[in-house]
Amino acid sequence: MSRRHAGAGAPVTRGMRVLLVVAAVLVFLAGFQLTVFATRTAEWFSWTIDVPMTAVFLGAAYWSSAVLEVAGARSRTWSRARLTVWPVLVFTVLTLVVTLVHLDKFHLGAEHPASARGVAWGWLAIYAGVPLAMVVGLALQARATGAPTDADDVRRLPAALRGLLVGLAVLLLVAGVALLLAPGWAAEAWAWPLTPLTARAVGAWLVGLGWAAGQAALVDDAASVRPVGLTGAAFVVLEAVALLRYGDALDWSGWQAAAYVAGLVWIALVSAWILALRAGGAGARGSSR
Repeated sequence: MSRRHAGAGAPVTRGMRVLLVVAAVLVFLAGFQLTVFATRTAEWFSWTIDVPMTAVFLGAAYWSSAVLEVAGARSRTWSRARLTVWPVLVFTVLTLVVTLVHLDKFHLGAEHPASARGVAWGWLAIYAGVPLAMVVGLALQARATGAPTDADDVRRLPAALRGLLVGLAVLLLVAGVALLLAPGWAAEAWAWPLTPLTARAVGAWLVGLGWAAGQAALVDDAASVRPVGLTGAAFVVLEAVALLRYGDALDWSGWQAAAYVAGLVWIALVSAWILALRAGGAGARGSSR
């Protein structure tokens, strides 16, 4: 008989589903702006990004997060959805802080095109409102009740996969925190040039991804971590496309480019393994840690 996290068998509340769907639409739109108008961010984004590779990297991250949020909205029980909510909350809070720190770089003034001003003010409203809405949604979700079902039984991950998830989480969290706290210094280790603002924007994404990897290792359930596998797979594919488009921004003779590609390979391996577990029904039943 397997143990379950408290409230894991409860249904996902309607409010949480709606919030995840809205968040997915918003990040899809942000990803569209960054991916399609990578060289025109002065007109069509919240702040100007001079290096197109940075724009498409962030755009790919936004689009892959839409996969995570849609997966959460479609989940039948909270045990399947919880892994999609906390990384989004962490990322949005960090991005709000980054926005406030660099508010002077945003297209909020009359000197910027109306299109850019509209996006910038929308950005500010979204990142001020979404974290609060998620906290309220989590509070309401905690009050939801429901009897666990057999579908909620824990199917533990292989030890090697959990090790890869923990290692990936540590790598992403350390890199993300470094970019957030010391962007000038940490950007020297990045694969292409970053400004303090873009370094911190990238750092917020790395922390969000690292949080997802770490939480997946803690949840330790093949079915529950499937959204992380889907998101990671989407992230790797989209970042590979970004490299095909603007990979000339990287210094391929340096170790930074090799480290960046190695990181993508690591994410690809973990994601493929998670998805293969679900497809093959692998993993031993047992209690989650």
